[in-house]
Amino acid sequence: MTDSILKLREHPEWLDRAARWFHEKWGVPEAAYRESMEDCLKNAGPVPQWYIALEDDKIVGGLGVIENDFHDRKDLAPNVCAVYVEEDKRKRGVAGRLLGFCCADMKALGVATLYLLTDHTGFYERYGWEYLCTAQGDGEDTPSRIYVHRA
Repeated sequence: MTDSILKLREHPEWLDRAARWFHEKWGVPEAAYRESMEDCLKNAGPVPQWYIALEDDKIVGGLGVIENDFHDRKDLAPNVCAVYVEEDKRKRGVAGRLLGFCCADMKALGVATLYLLTDHTGFYERYGWEYLCTAQGDGEDTPSRIYVHRA
């Protein structure tokens, strides 16, 4: 069970570890995560945001909220991105808690509608997300699914 979920904007001491963790999971340059996370720390607006789930002072899951998750539907914003839970922590509700925490926090920040680009089917529906449409991901050969969550 995760010990806690942190809002990076309230815990800047986690920035370096979080940027490295997301880079290791997704292969996106660590500098790109760091830049977005630094924007989160100094930005007065609701986007971007980053969240991490901890267990025994170790990151076991995380996700972010950015304007656009690199797809052609720029009108569907902001986007939950980089959702990941360590393989040995899956099927324990970590992703559901992260998603719920993020949606509640974003609503408190004035953002009631979120979008998410994924190839998963059936997973996000369990957490109140609804399939909306397809979108073409940057550099992808086939379209992906876009889900919406309205608080």
